[in-house]
Amino acid sequence: MSAPPTTVLVVDDQELVRAGFRLILERAGYAVVGEAGDGLEAVAMTAEHRPDVVLMDVRMPRLDGIEATRRILSGADPAPRILALTTFDLDEYVYAAVRAGAAGFLLKDVSPEDLAHAVHVVARGEQMLAPALITRLLNQFTRRPPAGTLPPALADLTERERDVARLVARGLSNAEIGAELFLSEATVKTYLSRLLAKLHLRDRVQIAVLAYESGLVQVGEAT
Repeated sequence: MSAPPTTVLVVDDQELVRAGFRLILERAGYAVVGEAGDGLEAVAMTAEHRPDVVLMDVRMPRLDGIEATRRILSGADPAPRILALTTFDLDEYVYAAVRAGAAGFLLKDVSPEDLAHAVHVVARGEQMLAPALITRLLNQFTRRPPAGTLPPALADLTERERDVARLVARGLSNAEIGAELFLSEATVKTYLSRLLAKLHLRDRVQIAVLAYESGLVQVGEAT
């Protein structure tokens, strides 16, 4: 018996954009459970339909996607995975969405194949980070303490755990981290679990943000 399809809620203030995403996702085999035109509708429809993934525009009337992401992730159990949608000229909004807990972000001109792939990736519990974009965002918007002043939580990590955190901040996958550090993917997953537990974080996106904000990763290092 086959597993039920991944369910998706599409959130965007432009009806044509929503219709286009719905068509792409349904053709890829996903079940679109609804469409929302603003953040307030997104919060209400998430509670009603409990989608696996929410495709969230970050700039909308009434309630933007950033605050909607915060409300959804603080109230839903289990929480859906959220993919933020943006354009190049809205970097500050994307950074705020990532800090709010989005599992990744996509540009609105994403190809149908990449959109379907991104939903698949986040639905299985991983993050969708474009390394070049996340590096630029974090370099631009995070405020770092002086070098050598890591917060206690990071100072208590082992050197290998810090290495893993640095590579997460560069947007590397588990397989890529394993290749870089000569570790198996299973071992990398173990290190990630330890990091999340020690740092009291939800996912690897938050690890990346903390790595930049704490100074563990410096400007120009994660390229």
